[in-house]
Amino acid sequence: MEKTQKMNKMGTEKISRLLLTMGVPMIISMVVQAVYNIVDSYFVSCMKDPNIPALGDYAVNALTLAFPVQMLMVAVGVGTGVGINSILSRSLGEGNKEKCSKISGNSIFLALCTCVVFVIFGIFGVDAYIASQTSDPIITSMAVSYLKICTYSSLGVSMYMIFEKLLQATGRSLYSTIGQVVGAVVNIILDPVMIYGIGPVPEMGVEGAAYATVIGQIVSAGLLFIFHMKLNREFEHGIKFMKPDGRTIAGIYSIGLPAIIAQALMSVMVYVMNLILKFSPSAQTAYGLFYKVQQFVLFLAFGLRDAITPIIAYAYGMGSKKRIRDGIKYGLIYTTALMILGIFITEIFPAAFATLFNAGQSRTYFISAMRIISISFIFAGINVAYQGIYQALDGGLESLVISLLRQLVIILPLAGIFSIFVKNGTAGISLIWWAFPITELVACAAGYAFLKKISKNRVEKLS
Repeated sequence: MEKTQKMNKMGTEKISRLLLTMGVPMIISMVVQAVYNIVDSYFVSCMKDPNIPALGDYAVNALTLAFPVQMLMVAVGVGTGVGINSILSRSLGEGNKEKCSKISGNSIFLALCTCVVFVIFGIFGVDAYIASQTSDPIITSMAVSYLKICTYSSLGVSMYMIFEKLLQATGRSLYSTIGQVVGAVVNIILDPVMIYGIGPVPEMGVEGAAYATVIGQIVSAGLLFIFHMKLNREFEHGIKFMKPDGRTIAGIYSIGLPAIIAQALMSVMVYVMNLILKFSPSAQTAYGLFYKVQQFVLFLAFGLRDAITPIIAYAYGMGSKKRIRDGIKYGLIYTTALMILGIFITEIFPAAFATLFNAGQSRTYFISAMRIISISFIFAGINVAYQGIYQALDGGLESLVISLLRQLVIILPLAGIFSIFVKNGTAGISLIWWAFPITELVACAAGYAFLKKISKNRVEKLS
């Protein structure tokens, strides 16, 4: 086994500082991901047509219905990336250069496979998927067109998610952020140009929003690929390492598959919530808009989690109990602080967000959702941090259980039961929003119990 000769900052720098130096760029990177969907929603909400008075509302609803599949695309990339991040960081901590090279090469192979799957879904599955959520012909046409473009061009999102994790695992999160920001800027610039038609570019409506998004993703992927090849010198690069290796892929998905399922549950949750709220298109749109704001806040926690996981995994590979404990302690402290900030902003300025999205008929529902669901952010953020800790310490199953509790087992039955009272007139729409803080609180209690168990069984037994 070939060993690396030099330990990087992952094994030497003070944990409290390392979490900040790695976490801040990752937080920015995750926020940038949220910007993609927020920007698209803003610009399409401003679309106008004298023959269709509520065209902007139709367009926003179309993007809301397409959003779960976009989330699923990200989920597969993020989940695979979590596995890559964890085992690559651990292998770096162990000094196994050959293993690191195989992990890197097989990661690119898996990204190509992911792209093929979503292209197939785009060809055969998009029409039926959209039809299950709406019967409105205008919304259907917009949503199908938008989603087909996103799935046909999924190589960009698949690749940039992988290269992002490869850079994060080596402690080069700043460069992954640069790639994300450049892609987001491209998206922001192209959105009005392609949606409304500026200069020689024809007006394309929601299709223009889709093209702007995928072009931004492709630019990010290209830039991150360059950074990866130039900067990640701890291991070798080359086509030979892309040859599928069963042990390497199994190692990635032993951690990554539960993370994929966990992330995919977010798509399932949004899809089912769209079905639960189908009786009220305004509430459906309000939830879609709020979910993007919610993701914007929770992506702060996701970004910090992406720093927590490789830092603790590296320390686990080193066998350092102190660095693991410090990673857990400071990870939870920083996450809690970020979530308090998120709650403050969303509780104080809900009307400003409603105006930003041109909420229209859904404005009242949107504001009530923001005021109620935002209460859950502190528990949701801690749950996200817990999952990052579990993944770093071979706790993929525990991470999956928390996701199941948060996004399926508790939330959907509870929201479904509450919707019955709303539809029979005994309660308002706001009752459904209370399902979110209740769910996150229960999951947080379970997450604490898992953390105690993992610490006892895996951390304390280290020599």
